[in-house]
Formats: sequence, C-alpha cells, structure tokens
Amino acid sequence: MQLKKQLLILLLFPLLAYTAHKYYLSLTQIEYNQNEKSLQVIINVFMDDIETALNKDYNIDLQLTTKKELTNSDEYFKKYLQEKLKFKTEERNLSFNYLGKEYEGDLVYFYLEIENVSNLTFLEVSNKILIEHFPEQQNVVKMKIGKKRRSKILNKKNDKALLKF
Repeated sequence: MQLKKQLLILLLFPLLAYTAHKYYLSLTQIEYNQNEKSLQVIINVFMDDIETALNKDYNIDLQLTTKKELTNSDEYFKKYLQEKLKFKTEERNLSFNYLGKEYEGDLVYFYLEIENVSNLTFLEVSNKILIEHFPEQQNVVKMKIGKKRRSKILNKKNDKALLKF
C-alpha cells in the first residue's frame, strides 16, 4: 500500500507542477513609420494580469469583457500605461497618444502612437508594466526601423532598454 501511494505521488507531482506554473509576460512592439515620422506601438498583456494590477492600483473593479465592464476603462488603461511606460530619444522624453485597446482571447492589445519623431538613432524604453504586482514579470520590447530590428527582455531588476540604430 505504501508503495502505491509513493508511485501515485511521483506520477501526480509533475502534473501539478505544470498546472500550477504561470508565465508573466508582456510584449511591446515598436515600429518607426518614416513617412509619418511616428512610432507605432502595440502592447499585449494577459487580461487577468492587467485587470488585477489596475483593480489593486486604482481600487476599482474593471470586470473586463463582461456587461459590467467599467465604461471608462480606457481612462484607467491610459493612466496606467503613462505611469509604467516611458520613451526617450537623444532629443527629449516622448509622450504617446493612447489610441485604444482590443481584446483577443485572454490578451489585451493596447495601441499607442508617438508623433513628431525624427533622426532616431536610439530609443530608451522603460517598461514597468505589471512588475509591481508580479515580480516574475518579463516585458519583451521589440523595435523595428526599416530592416533593422532590436529586442530586449526587461524585468524587475532591469526595467530599461537602450535600443541603438
């Protein structure tokens, strides 16, 4: 009987380990539009993670993708992104326009634009999205200018990337 229990534990442990593990990851994609002299930014995060963070930070109950979702959820998303996401060039700090969001499966896609960007030789990105609430959070930043591509993985210890072109 004891041997059966040990075998059962040995068989179930790997299954429980995989189901209990959760990944904390966001992706920020930045593309330079030469014609419009702008940076177009798409960020995707897991819906439950961003909802947890905003609910705690702003003492609200977003209830994303339900009939009870707050009608002003975009205001909270914009405020959160402005606090946690910073862009800088050799010339100045850059502010972005929040264009909106889109839900797809268990992800939220945020669309941002930074206008009036020229002579871009580097971009410094500070990304603290979700790090306060999920210490294991990793924020991947990818950037494309023409055919040149750069990427960095940011985390709690290193939340800034310098992307040189």
